Amino acid sequence: MNTDPDRTRPIEPAERSGVVVPANLVRYAARWATPAADLSAVVDAYWSVAWDLGDDVVEQRILTMPAVTLSVEEGEVPAPLVVTGVHRHAWQRTITGRGRVFAVRLRPAGLAVLADLTCADVADSTVPVSRSLDTRLFGLLDELARTPHNQRPERADELLRARLAERAPSRAGLLANEVLDVLTAGLHTRTGRPLTEATGRSERAIQRALRSTLGQGPKWVSRWVRLQEATRLLSQHPAPAPADVAHELGYSDQAHLTNDFRDAVGTTPAAYVETLRRLATPDAPATGRTRPAPVRTR
Repeated sequence: MNTDPDRTRPIEPAERSGVVVPANLVRYAARWATPAADLSAVVDAYWSVAWDLGDDVVEQRILTMPAVTLSVEEGEVPAPLVVTGVHRHAWQRTITGRGRVFAVRLRPAGLAVLADLTCADVADSTVPVSRSLDTRLFGLLDELARTPHNQRPERADELLRARLAERAPSRAGLLANEVLDVLTAGLHTRTGRPLTEATGRSERAIQRALRSTLGQGPKWVSRWVRLQEATRLLSQHPAPAPADVAHELGYSDQAHLTNDFRDAVGTTPAAYVETLRRLATPDAPATGRTRPAPVRTR
């Protein structure tokens, strides 16, 4: 059983992937795989990467979707089974040698279906998954790791479907899914009354749903999806002016975008654009065998 080629495709640099240097997506052979439709309450996407860097070292910065991600990793990696929580800032991973990853990006409702861990247990961290950490989650990822790489999307469907039959999503989880969909689809959607009108639920219910599944409230989630879109826009060639990005994403002015971007990514929008320009220039000053990160490390 091999993966149906129609359900996989490359992750394009122009997409909203969260990778702060989108050109690296090609180098990592990054691909999406579409989960089965009946799992939409639990999983948002499958993705995979594979790399062979030789002596190079890449300091990869990631501004992910507000989501918990499960991954099976091979090669020169920190751990074979991993759960990555919601991060409040862009986070960094050092990539070396050879390796590959198959990952399951969960919907807000997904973690409670698949694990006994809470979002607070993995917030702002990347945690190796062991039997002692969470028996249920370990069993899922261990089964997936035993599956040949080219069969993992189909096997993930089977494993998630079985666990969904054992434990249904909570009402709070389903509401959190809906709220994230509204905020992701409509980047100008504001929290408060517009969000309650879109979902038909109270502000308090929305707040509780997001806090219990993502560890953050609606204002943070709204801000985060806009920052991910800002990163995508600013990485285009040619890049739009930061003031135009601020206007397009509904910021009151460029200063507000600059402050949010600096807090999340560690640099200003203008400096980020300049760094990407230098990385893309063949005659940029040499820095040895190490590929520079586009932003400072926190």
